[in-house]
Amino acid sequence: MPDLMQPIIDLDNLNLVLDNLKLGIIAHTPGRIITVFNKEAERITGYSKKEVIGKDCHIVFESPFCGGKCSFCDGIPDFSSGSKEYPLNIVTKEGSARQLEMTVAGIISHDNIFKGVLASFRDVTETFNLSLKAENISSFAGIIGKDKIMQDIFRQIRDVALYNYPVHVSGDTGTGKERVAYAIHDISAYGNGAFVPVNCGAIPEGIVESELFGHVKGAFSGAIKERKGRFELAHKGTLFLDEVADLPLKTQVKLLRFLQEGSFEKVGGEKKVSVDVRIISAANKNLKEEVTEGRFREDLFYRLNVIPIQLPPLRLRKNDIPLLAAHFLKEAEQESPNSVPQLADDALDIMLDYHWPGNVRELKNAIQFSVVRSRGSRILPSDLPMEIIQDIDLSLRVSDRPRAQQIISPKGKLDIESVKAAIKKTGGNKSKAARVLGVGRATLYRFLAQNEETKNYVDQF
Repeated sequence: MPDLMQPIIDLDNLNLVLDNLKLGIIAHTPGRIITVFNKEAERITGYSKKEVIGKDCHIVFESPFCGGKCSFCDGIPDFSSGSKEYPLNIVTKEGSARQLEMTVAGIISHDNIFKGVLASFRDVTETFNLSLKAENISSFAGIIGKDKIMQDIFRQIRDVALYNYPVHVSGDTGTGKERVAYAIHDISAYGNGAFVPVNCGAIPEGIVESELFGHVKGAFSGAIKERKGRFELAHKGTLFLDEVADLPLKTQVKLLRFLQEGSFEKVGGEKKVSVDVRIISAANKNLKEEVTEGRFREDLFYRLNVIPIQLPPLRLRKNDIPLLAAHFLKEAEQESPNSVPQLADDALDIMLDYHWPGNVRELKNAIQFSVVRSRGSRILPSDLPMEIIQDIDLSLRVSDRPRAQQIISPKGKLDIESVKAAIKKTGGNKSKAARVLGVGRATLYRFLAQNEETKNYVDQF
């Protein structure tokens, strides 16, 4: 008979417990020597326990396993504020890319001595891929969107984060270029470093070179001391060059040289300065057209545009308007001590008909304006900004259309056959189909979101 008074967890049993967890587990000492590596960690990374136990984490994986998010790159970390959680992309021993959800915590003894680090991680690659395929992801790395166009953007962000290739994000003003740049930074190996945004069009031409590359003391009148530029401030992180098309040609030459050599000289200096920086650029101008007009260097264009990401205007992803509106209302509720009104369906119908020249930024402003203006529990059409109300052709609204021209189901509610008939009649135009059906666009959009058969039918047009 076993002694029931003996502890049931000894070292062998502890290893069995760890090996049966569905989480990858790595533990290492303050000197980064790996002491624990369970079976799930073997499966996810492709490395065997024999290959890693007793070895330096940075050496066995040929670089920090956590990439730029490594807590040990700058000495022993401080875990006094608790554990750290973050998304992480890794490349396995076999060379395949995996997306992980990582939690890192300090191992603290009873007498408050730091003994090392325990990291647990879960492979979410397949879950993420399946969600993208099914278009079930409504947000990713802080970006809101469920439209198929945005699902493709999410996939691009995930894929490009694994590599340090320059990325160029293009799109109209207000489409969220900086948010995409930050998302790439956040889940990449540079995510533990600084994210340094620079609006190239907002810097006076006379000081743009100093702002980017810094200057030495005495480089020009007023340079009373040496100054770091944005490149140095972004070391081990990401430099986001917004409105890069507005850079002067002289500065474009120096930027090109940095992309080729990885180093630069400060203004007035002769010493080479090397930094490890990821470059992401953005513009609302067409860089190819700027090259044709002689305002942007062609060689620099090809250096920056290695991975292009094109963001769609909001008018091409109107399926996301209800989702974005709900998100901004939730933000307003968190920022306000008072309750926030909800969006009435007829107000949402007007927003769905609007063309949104200012894109997502204008939508956010409209929600904030309407929250302040509303006096009840619901945001009504009269609470919307005047430019939105005036832009809508009220003669096309449902209430003004003869009922005889509409296709209504026998029960007065939407059904698959009625929706298909309306979609076919309008050639796939959902705005017109809603009018034909005698319902608001918000109602039709919700119906399509809940019925895969009709959604697929619409996609054929």
